[in-house]
Amino acid sequence: MDNGIKSKVILILGFLVIMFFALTVNSCTELQKQKKLKDREIAQRMELEERILKLNEEKKDLESKLNKCQGELEEQIKNLEASQKALLQEQLVNKSLKEELEKITRLKEALEEDLKEALVEKKGLPKKK
Repeated sequence: MDNGIKSKVILILGFLVIMFFALTVNSCTELQKQKKLKDREIAQRMELEERILKLNEEKKDLESKLNKCQGELEEQIKNLEASQKALLQEQLVNKSLKEELEKITRLKEALEEDLKEALVEKKGLPKKK
């Protein structure tokens, strides 16, 4: 019986060795799959980080351009306001000059009328109305 027990023990040990070998091989293949997945994940993360860095750089560039444009816009608004004030002043000056011109024109017409009357009186001609 010793041989029967020995052969059963050897058979059981052989079976256990084959199972452990299969588990070891399966474990190694699973480890390789996990390593590949981890490598892919790391590569994707690195790619995403690069994209984020590029987008951050673009964002900073756009923000600096926006700030520059806002500064230019504020300057243009100030220039526009100054131009509007100058235009308003010129319009007021033009209005007062027109009023003066109208006064002078009326005065000139009155003087011409007086001159005509004086000439008519001087010549002794009757007045025309």
